[in-house]
Amino acid sequence: MLLHNFLEFFGREYPDQPFAEHQGQNLTYGQADAWANRFANSLLASGLVKGDRFAWLSKNNLEICLMFFGASKVGIIPVPLNYRLAPREWAYIVSDAESLMLFCEDEYASGIDSVKSEIPSVKRWVTLGSDSKPGGWQTLSDWLEEDPTKPTVSVCESDQCYQMYTSGTTGLPKGAMISQGNVTNNIQMAHLASSITPRQERNLIVAPVFHAAAALSMMAMVASGSTLVIHHEFVPARVVQSLDEEAITMTTMVPAMIQACLVAVPDIATRKFEKLRLISYGASPIAQETLQKAMSVFGCGFAQGFGMTELTCIATNMTPAVHERAASGEPGLLLSAGRPQMGTEIKIADENDEELPRGQVGQILVRGPQTMMGYWRLPEATDSALKGGWMHTGDAGYMDEEGFIYIQDRIKDMIVSGAENIYPAEVERAIFEHPAVADTAVVGIPDEQWGETVLAFVALKSGQTLELDTLQAFCRERLAGYKIPSKLEIIDAIPRNASGKSLKTKLRQPHWEGKQRQVS
Repeated sequence: MLLHNFLEFFGREYPDQPFAEHQGQNLTYGQADAWANRFANSLLASGLVKGDRFAWLSKNNLEICLMFFGASKVGIIPVPLNYRLAPREWAYIVSDAESLMLFCEDEYASGIDSVKSEIPSVKRWVTLGSDSKPGGWQTLSDWLEEDPTKPTVSVCESDQCYQMYTSGTTGLPKGAMISQGNVTNNIQMAHLASSITPRQERNLIVAPVFHAAAALSMMAMVASGSTLVIHHEFVPARVVQSLDEEAITMTTMVPAMIQACLVAVPDIATRKFEKLRLISYGASPIAQETLQKAMSVFGCGFAQGFGMTELTCIATNMTPAVHERAASGEPGLLLSAGRPQMGTEIKIADENDEELPRGQVGQILVRGPQTMMGYWRLPEATDSALKGGWMHTGDAGYMDEEGFIYIQDRIKDMIVSGAENIYPAEVERAIFEHPAVADTAVVGIPDEQWGETVLAFVALKSGQTLELDTLQAFCRERLAGYKIPSKLEIIDAIPRNASGKSLKTKLRQPHWEGKQRQVS
């Protein structure tokens, strides 16, 4: 099974079935498949061949959803970019992927223009707007071929489907290569976990589709012939209105989005959400109090998934039935990330990858058909991550006697803020460039809204001073907004061990006192 097979089936058998709605645009499955064919034929006409890569930079829209299916038809590999990154960060990913084309929403074109010299692999630049055309760019409407026939390129399950970048312990992003088989197997897992009714669901797409979770959610809906209701970006009031008034049956949100809906929309308690039956959440832990309030307010089923980009998306699932069980007297279950998805194996391992007894904390290792092909051009990192055939998640946790996984901490130093992964190393590199800084260490601390927020410890050079707003302005030129420290503590010296490694556990500890787990 291949990703585009789903779109082609419903486009052929149910051409008038609603495919998507976005900002007044409506598309049927027949129209969607024809557009995907045009996109695929246009890639070929631009000189790209199976195995080549192109970058895509935009917020949610019809095109970002359809381009995955169009590219799949010809085995050409999309590299979706996080629009919240800084131009230098985009440039690194585009260059590392050796992308030959770049598609870009108009508002980001000037940022790309500022780093064009750093991405010499790109030979063609396409804006998604139909009117504006910056110098050196072509509009999507001009670029698209008119030919709606299916291209004749042979694609198989072992071929790469897309490439998503995830930060590594070095602070440099790594390209996770996801195969066709990875995607279609994870889609089937999602269907089983969510009890999706073919051609009956209306799924709100509001989490950014450049993320693994939102992309998989979108693809799973298309694989069931369901209708996508696409929001360009997350606006809490608009999301609540849509869930109530637009017959939405399902959606996927990260915990920070759920929290924002609960606290930022004054009339949420008066809403009925009569058609809403399931909210899936994941990508970062959720506070137990927030989840319980959300279950009460929305009055629908909830499902949680734990996973990572390297696992296509999901490895575990906590079903609505388990949420109901928790609400009926076992609230501790809400701290769980659920149990392994069908066809997925999980073990808790010691430092030698030996399985630990139930209840003991170790590294969470995952094995299943959704496990990535590897990291693009990083054989050593791939061998380390997939040692013994198991994905080494870097998360520490334990498994109880029923098979529920409880995440306790991260073996790596990663910070998860509003479901965005932040590695301290890349923030530290930016801070070190400040002329007043002698030493620094960055950690994540609890934050009510975002789960975690970035705290920078800084030791200053003699005679220097540094205020938080000054540091933030300095970092803003070098980092995405969500990576910028929200708090600053000036200390005499960064504590380090004999090998020079900063003692981040010691720095974090006072901020996590009284917490049941060392993630928030």
